[in-house]
This record gives sequence, structure tokens and C-alpha cells, in this order.
Amino acid sequence: MAIHTEKTPPRPTSARKMNGWLALSPLLVFLLIYLVSSLVARDFYKVPVAAAFIIASAYAMLITRSVDKTDDKISIFSEGAGNRNVLLMIWIFVLAGAFAATAKDIGAIDATVNATLRILPGKLIYAGLFLAACFISMAIGTSVGTIVALVPIAAGIAQETSVGVPFITAVVIGGAFFGDNLSFISDTTVAATKSQGCSMRDKFRVNLWIAAPAAILVAALYVVLGLQVEAVPSVETVNWLGLIPYLLVIGLALAGVNVVTVLAIGIGVNGILGWCTGAYDWIGWMASIGGGIGSMGELIIVSLLAGGMLELIRYNGGLDFIIGALTRRIRGKRGAYFSIAGLVSLVNFCTANNTIAIITVGPLAKDISDKYGLDPRKTASILDTFSCLIQGIIPYGAQMLMASGLAGVSAASIMGYLYYPFALGLLAVLSIVFRFPRRFS
Repeated sequence: MAIHTEKTPPRPTSARKMNGWLALSPLLVFLLIYLVSSLVARDFYKVPVAAAFIIASAYAMLITRSVDKTDDKISIFSEGAGNRNVLLMIWIFVLAGAFAATAKDIGAIDATVNATLRILPGKLIYAGLFLAACFISMAIGTSVGTIVALVPIAAGIAQETSVGVPFITAVVIGGAFFGDNLSFISDTTVAATKSQGCSMRDKFRVNLWIAAPAAILVAALYVVLGLQVEAVPSVETVNWLGLIPYLLVIGLALAGVNVVTVLAIGIGVNGILGWCTGAYDWIGWMASIGGGIGSMGELIIVSLLAGGMLELIRYNGGLDFIIGALTRRIRGKRGAYFSIAGLVSLVNFCTANNTIAIITVGPLAKDISDKYGLDPRKTASILDTFSCLIQGIIPYGAQMLMASGLAGVSAASIMGYLYYPFALGLLAVLSIVFRFPRRFS
């Protein structure tokens, strides 16, 4: 029986290749639709990102005139959506969602929060809370989850110490972004490393040289500011077994074990702990896995749509055009790194989602990195760091909105106390200017 195979149509020749701005316009359409719709709705999280992507993707197919058949346009789109890097990223998202849900259901988040707060000294409460947020966010891989866990406690500490709620809320937000930027199970880390083709461990090593000095400087500031404080927060009894999942994941990841294997082991360990502690039975474990996978649904769909749309832009010459425009005045590797930083910052500012910004800009960054011989580990770090910087300071980001809602204060009142995101941005700029860490620059 003959098997029919379809091939992607050849790229248009230079004579038929469309105008560069027109080829790039689907990305501009996406940003415009999302930004304008969000401003009209006065809520950046009321407009689904997937809806904006599907409209922009349809537009991208419409303007692809060098291909006559709709089936061929869909084939080009599907080739981008089914790219091996996109699919690998999706499998990791699936496992990360399952791990996070099963860990939460056995009480691992509460255990981590309580264990961290148990050791906080009274006079160093600000620095301790900041370091607690750093550790928790790095362990669970989500800034939003850390904010949900710690902001209510931070608000209580503010009442005990007569310190402004906006200030202490900003302490938690800063620590939350430290972990979001460095965690092995953070979706921003996954997106950044997979788009650049480097390992998470190597990206972590580069990132640590940027994030750690910023965190140390900010922690030192909090030590000075908290010397007059004498309050110690009360916490519930610590379930020390609940620390096992996160400590295991961090340990295996630092040891260089493949992230898919790490997450699979973590899900299995969560199941064993759940059965032993009575948190859930076999059906409950399966339901927890299913719920975690379902929670990643929109991110998975957005990854597919972004991959397909960017492949159409690439096919029409849009990526070549923007890379040429961005790199025309670049003189060396510093300029190339700054162009990548500017791109991801701009997209993050428009979409208010650091993961989506990295997914969107990743292929462009990879091409710029290849053209100028940049280290993919440093490129991945720049993508993640600058997206976290912007996400950490925009008042309409999910993290800021969540924190302000839980603390009962306005997002604008918090912004003036966001010491860590600004320190992270400063160190990131200096890492490009002075080329550190040297080994990866």
C-alpha cells in the first residue's frame, strides 16, 4: 500500500518574498490585539492569550500569498507547532503541572512555608521573609504560588511590626521572582533553555552569577532595615515529610539528571508519600495528576499556536527581516545581547506574561545567537532574567495583581519598594557590559 507523504512547500524566492514588515506583521497583530483588548477591558488577564494568538495565526495564513493551497499553509503552520523543541517543552509542562499538583495535594507547599518561617529570627524578619520567598519559589517553580502562600503571612507580620503593608508585600514579590528566575521546574526556565538548546544546569550556573549578587545586596538592605523589629511570626506544626518532594527535585536537578526524569521521579515519590500519609489513594493520585496536567492546558495551546505562527513568519522572511533590522547597527556581542534583552522586554511589557514573551522571542534570540556566536547558556539567562525583570515591575502583571489583592493595597503603592527586580535588572545589564561570568560570555 502506497503511503502519501506531504512535504512543506519550498520557501519563496527573493523575487516572490513579501515585504519584511508585512511578513512580521502577524506578531504585531498579536501584540496589538492583546494590548488594546486588555486596555479596553481594563484587565490584562480577562483576555485569553490563546485567543489573540489564534487570530494572529489566521491572519498569518491569510497573508501567505506565496502558497496557494490552504492545506499547504496549514502544513507550514503544523511544522512549526510540531517542532521537536516545542513538543519537548510541552512534555515538560505536562509533567511539571502533574508534579506541582500532586505535591500541593500532599501538603508540600504548606510544609515548605511553615518550615522556612519556623527559623526566621525576629530582628531579621525582613531578610528572613525575603530568603523564605527565594527558597520557596525556587522549590515550587512559581512566583504566583509563592505569593499566594506568603503574602497573607507577610500582611500579618506587617500588623505585628507596624510596618507598611506595601513594603512587606514587595519583600515577598522580590523573593518570588528570584526563584521564578532560577528554579529548574519554572516554565520560564524550561522555555528559555529549550528555545536555546542548552541544559537547565548550565543556564542555572550563568543565572546564579546575576541573581545571587542582586539577592545578597537586597538581603543586606533588609537586614539593616529590620534591625529594630522584634516580632516573630507564629506558624503551624511543620510536616517535615512534606519537604521531600521539593528537596528531591532540587537535588536531582543540581546533579544533572534530565528534567523529564526528575519530574517523573517526583510524581512517583509524591504518590508514595500520599498513600503513606493518607492524603489520597490511587484514584486520588490519578485525579491529582490529571488536574495538574489540565492546569497547563492554556500554556500548551499557546506554545503550539506560537510555534506555528512563528514558522509562517519565518517562511515569509519575517525573522530574517527583523534580525537584519536589529543587528544592522550591532557592533559585537554586547549589542547582540542587548537586542535580545530589548526584544523579550518589549514583548513581556505588551503581554504581561514572561513565559509567553520567552516562547515568542525564543526563536528570534536563537537566530541572533547563532549569527553572532553567542553562548546559548548566556542567551537563555538573558531571556529569563529580563522577562522576570519586566514581569516583576509592571503593575498589571499576575504577580502584582495577586499580591495587591491578597494584601489589600494597590499595585502602584507596592512598586516603589520593589528593590530586588530593579537590582536584578541592574546586574543583568552589568553582566552584558562587563561580560560576566567570563566563562559563558
